[in-house]
Amino acid sequence: MLHPDYQYTPKLIHSMCYLIANGVYDVVIGSRILGKGALKGGMPWYKYVSNRVLTLFQNIVMNQKLSEYHTGYRAFSARVLHSIPYEKCSDDFVFDNQMLAQIFYAGWEIAEITCPTKYFEEASSINLSRSAVYGLGVLKTSLMYFLQKSGWGNFEIFKGIKTAKK
Repeated sequence: MLHPDYQYTPKLIHSMCYLIANGVYDVVIGSRILGKGALKGGMPWYKYVSNRVLTLFQNIVMNQKLSEYHTGYRAFSARVLHSIPYEKCSDDFVFDNQMLAQIFYAGWEIAEITCPTKYFEEASSINLSRSAVYGLGVLKTSLMYFLQKSGWGNFEIFKGIKTAKK
């Protein structure tokens, strides 16, 4: 999956797929944060700070350790896609974040590779108000994950998930 906003180079697709095809990982994401690619590529400070704060919150609440959850560059094995009900996720920007919650809930591990990015006026299709809605959706998704993992939740997006078979 590569967001069509021209921020990410498609040149990493082969490397990401190599990790999956060779059974190293079943999910690989391109991280703008590793290697300081986000700021070097011109990511606005408010987006960078928001990304870092949301990621910190998610890592704590979801008991994970990713450098970022908000990348638009991801690769999945067929096994992963068959194990999660991604059709139950939102049709908005938070879809990607809900998918990661489902993937972690199923027990899959996620690899991250550093990914350079380029920011320019035409490169991003999400404005400030949509970003705020996305941020609230991320907080909600993380809390739903926490409650579901704790046995206190019964959320539709986690129903029908098959446990990872490694």
